[in-house]
Amino acid sequence: MPVLGVILAGGAARRMGGGDKVLLRLAGRTLLERVAERLGPQCGAGLVLSANGDPARFTGFGGAVLPDGVPDRPGPLAGILAGLDHAAGIGVERVVSVSGDAPFLPRDLVARLAGAVTASGAAIAVAASGGHRHFTVALWPSALREDLRAALAERGERRVGAFIARHGAEFVSWPAEPADPFHNVNTPDDLAAAETMAAALG
Repeated sequence: MPVLGVILAGGAARRMGGGDKVLLRLAGRTLLERVAERLGPQCGAGLVLSANGDPARFTGFGGAVLPDGVPDRPGPLAGILAGLDHAAGIGVERVVSVSGDAPFLPRDLVARLAGAVTASGAAIAVAASGGHRHFTVALWPSALREDLRAALAERGERRVGAFIARHGAEFVSWPAEPADPFHNVNTPDDLAAAETMAAALG
């Protein structure tokens, strides 16, 4: 079953001094390029980017740039909803969401999450590593979009983990050694650590 990949890039990046984190460079390439290179081959329905503002700043990205469809920039759930709506519009039943600042995503991410959903019957599958659950790295059914819209617009829900808990999820764990595949870049120190990891991984 083809899956649509949604790269979440709507954050304000305050701890990095503002701007678009996905356009930061890591060993000569942007984080967005690195995420797309790892995720793209896993997504038969292509990739889209969840980001607000002028989409022209992402001219190097080959997919659609989706703004939030709900007001007040309520966070990653709004980006996930935009992806679910887009998927439904093109007849795709599953969406995988990932953080745009996680440049080392596993190349078996979609296969393992999809396998977990099939085996368990859970609505959602979520990635985990090193004892941490990565709620924004998950496989979602596009059929959840109306409930997610109501959660954002009517119930004021903002926490990804809380929404997932209401629907039930299967958690799929990856080893965090020698490098955590879900290492994300929130601070300059995180970017420096990613540089070290990129050099070690080649």
